[in-house]
Amino acid sequence: MGLNFVLDTNAVIYLQQGVFADPLPVGRYFVSVITEIELLSFPTLTPEQLDPLRALIDDLTVVPIDPGVKDAAVKLRRAHRLRVPDAIVAGTAVALDAVLLSNDAKLQTLPDLRCRSLALTANT
Repeated sequence: MGLNFVLDTNAVIYLQQGVFADPLPVGRYFVSVITEIELLSFPTLTPEQLDPLRALIDDLTVVPIDPGVKDAAVKLRRAHRLRVPDAIVAGTAVALDAVLLSNDAKLQTLPDLRCRSLALTANT
C-alpha cells in the first residue's frame, strides 16, 4: 500500500488546483482536523469550490486531535516555536509515523519531522 502521508493545507490547495508537477506518491492519505478547518473556513471560498473540496476531504482520513497528536504537537511547538496550527498538522504526521507533504519552508527544516515538498508546475 505504500507509506502514510499527511497533506498540509497548502498541499490540498495545490492538489485541487492541479498544479503538482508529478503525481502524488502511492500511499494512504490523511489530513489533520486543523487542515479541514482551515480549508473550509477560507472567507473567499465560493459555493462552486465548496462541493469539490468537501468531496476531496471525504476521500481522505481526517485525524482528530487525540492524545498522541497533542503530545507531538506540544513537543514540536516547544522545540521549534511553531504556530499552533502548524504544530498540530506536523504533530499529526509524527503521531501517525507519516510523511508530511508540505511546501512550508519552516516545516522542511525540522529534524524530528519527515517532511517532503512537492514540485509545482512551471506556470504556478
